[in-house]
Order: sequence, then structure tokens, then C-alpha cells
Amino acid sequence: MFALSAPTRLSPPRLRHLAMRSAMLLGIVGVTAAGSSAHAEPSVALDRASISLGAFYADPRIDIGADTQFGRLDAPDSNPKHTTIPRIKADLLIGDRHGLNFDYYRYDKNYTPTLSGQTIINGQPVTGRASADADLQLDLAKLAYKWWLGENQDTFGIGLGAAYYSAKLDGTATGLVNGVSATARDSVSEHAFAPLVEVAWRHAFTPDVRMYMEASGIKKNGGTINGHIYSGNIGVEWFPFKNVGFVADYGISKIALRRDSTRDADLNIRLTGPSAYVKMRF
Repeated sequence: MFALSAPTRLSPPRLRHLAMRSAMLLGIVGVTAAGSSAHAEPSVALDRASISLGAFYADPRIDIGADTQFGRLDAPDSNPKHTTIPRIKADLLIGDRHGLNFDYYRYDKNYTPTLSGQTIINGQPVTGRASADADLQLDLAKLAYKWWLGENQDTFGIGLGAAYYSAKLDGTATGLVNGVSATARDSVSEHAFAPLVEVAWRHAFTPDVRMYMEASGIKKNGGTINGHIYSGNIGVEWFPFKNVGFVADYGISKIALRRDSTRDADLNIRLTGPSAYVKMRF
């Protein structure tokens, strides 16, 4: 879905602003909802409204292949170093059993694979293998409506919504052509919306110590972009203060996307690792 070219770089729209605006909107609406429905008694595992700011310390595994203007480029599995990915989450409870959930993160790191295949630079076949100095940027934003079942210490959530993902790859490829070093540049980006399904379970040991498990699936069929994104995580929350707490969890995200067009491309990314947040509840 995302082409990899001798050089690679991605450029999606500025979702960071969208993320912050959405989080602020959820927070404002949450305060209003809390005031208008103070009589309601949702599960103690839920908050009326909350915003979590933190980071995902991920261990990436990346595999990219693409048709570019220079020929077919295939990058074998690459394991870049652990990287810190900024992340923002927001939740809003409407009444006792309905809510909205927002989640956004961006992976934006340098990517330097060794390229193989029928590589062509400046119209000439490469002798041996080529290398790329590229930058991979991936944005993922999710917004879902959730219906919460259960009360007291345990509650189960079922969510439906939409996800927006965008990838951009751009950089420079270098290889030997007729014994002489040659360099070429290319850039490609893609973005799409897709339906989202989420399930969640939350348990409160006390109102200030809680744990949760979440899983989501995104499936995109039709058009030039196809594929899926699956993710899951398990974590704990601790509130040493009434409205401010800390969250730690461990999660995995699996992204597999394909673009079918005049220039086919495949993108496979797996991100695993712990996350930490500061959570504010209202």
C-alpha cells in the first residue's frame, strides 16, 4: 500500500493537530456530560472523561516491497532499534453505558534497508545489491463508539468506529551501475479510511487501582488499498491523586497493507513493547 522506492519517505496530513483538537473536544464535552448527568452511576472501572498523554516504547519489525520508477525494490525484514512513539488517548462516557474513544500515534523514524530484486537506477540495472537511506512515517488515528456492559467492578465494551491511516516513505537509493556508483531519489505516500471494531474489559480493584485489556481490528477492502491492522494491549492504572494518575501497559500492533495500482507496494510492520502515560480524568 505504501510504495518503497530507492529512496523513501512518507507524508500524511497533519494528524497531530487533529489528535490534539479531538482530545480537547472530548475533554470539554466530558466536563459538560459530567455536570449534566451527575446522577448517573457507571462502573467504577470507567471515568466520565479522560485524556492520556504518553509514549509507546516499541520494538519495530519492518518489511517493505514496492514498484518504483526505478524498478522493483524489496527490503527484507529489518529490526531497527527500539524507538519511542508519541501517543495520545481520550475517552468520554455518555450516560452510564455509552462512550467515545480516540487513539492516535505516529511512527516517524529513519529506515536504512538493503535492497534486492530487479533494481534499476537511472534506467540501468544495478550490479549486486543497493542500499537506501529513507524515512518511514506512519500515522494512525482511531475514533470509536463503545457500548459498555456490566457494572460495579467489571465492565465489558464493544466498539464500532473508523480509523484513518497514512504512510509516507521517501529517501535515496545507492548502488553500482556498470561498476560506477549511482544514486536515485523517489517518494510515495498513501492514506485511507477503514472500519474499526474494538472489544475491551476493565476491572477496578479500587476506584484508584484498575486494570484493562483491549483489542481492535481494522479491515480495508476495495479500491487500490487493501489490508488490515490488528492491535491489543493489557495494562494497569494507578491514581495517587484524585484526577491525575499513571498508566502502564504492554501492547502489539500488526500492520499489513497492500497497494494495487500501476505501482504495487506492500508494507508490513509489527510494533511490540510497553507504553506509559499520564492520565487526567474529569
